[in-house]
Amino acid sequence: MRLLFITSNRLGDAVLSTSVLRHYVETYPGIKVTVACGPVAAPIFEAVPGLERIIEMPKQKRGGHWWKLWKSVAFRWWDIIVDLRGSATAYVLPGWKRVVLKGNDDSVHRVEQLARLIGVDRPLNPKIWLDPEHSERARALLSKTDKKVLAIGPSANWGGKVWPVDRFVDLVSRIREPSGLLPGAHVLVVGAPNEIVAAAPVINSIPVQERTVIFGGESLLTVQGCLEMSSLYVGNDSGLMHMAAAAGVPTLGLFGPTREENYAPYGAATSVVRTDLSHQEIWQNGADWRSDSSLMGGLSVDKVFNAAKKLLTREADQS
Repeated sequence: MRLLFITSNRLGDAVLSTSVLRHYVETYPGIKVTVACGPVAAPIFEAVPGLERIIEMPKQKRGGHWWKLWKSVAFRWWDIIVDLRGSATAYVLPGWKRVVLKGNDDSVHRVEQLARLIGVDRPLNPKIWLDPEHSERARALLSKTDKKVLAIGPSANWGGKVWPVDRFVDLVSRIREPSGLLPGAHVLVVGAPNEIVAAAPVINSIPVQERTVIFGGESLLTVQGCLEMSSLYVGNDSGLMHMAAAAGVPTLGLFGPTREENYAPYGAATSVVRTDLSHQEIWQNGADWRSDSSLMGGLSVDKVFNAAKKLLTREADQS
């Protein structure tokens, strides 16, 4: 049995879509999988069970990336074609079963919408599969500490979603202090390569021997392995936030101009905290997608710290 799985260019959406891929992998043991997605998201699929191929689809003019995909897969029979990008491609490929997402439903979380699409009553949590190579590399990166690991995602792909960096500095200090939530914790600071300058104040506030910094230079599967070794993740609404949730670690997402109803970290050990203003109020007050200025100023350090404390307390009570 062969599955063609067409998913997002964006990392966060691709992570959420693994809930669908997980359903097919676990329902049909031995299924052969081909994944088509954007280059940024491609690495998270490298260890999918039964993976035959990853087809990267960088956007091209006049839909050239769809033509390239068609040429790559049109001469094979597909038992299941899942297209989460709503293209016409699924209908012009040889196959038996086709599942096509025709648009977003803002009344439910994206994972729940995807579950309904494939006829599943209870969604599976997103999952990123690891292989021994990347798990070993993650252990090597964090081998210099025997402390608990606090993972921080202080950046995002749009400045409007980014909590002011000085507040991240304050939060990390408060969590790590002797009476804090994770006293003396080792800090894992993660982000995209082009985000390291913006994150520099957080990085520089932590002694070198007490931090591990990954902004490129490592596979996303290695990053995932590091996240799985963490005791708490706090970060902006981003792909890394969704990766942390998929790792099953306590994950606190920070929200303001985006909708937690649709994009909250998904899983049992997750929570969100948002600005005092709602998503709707922020946009009614004149927010502009074209601006890169933070729209997260209405979220205090106290509010985030207390949300993190509540999350860790809840997880401790359930363990």
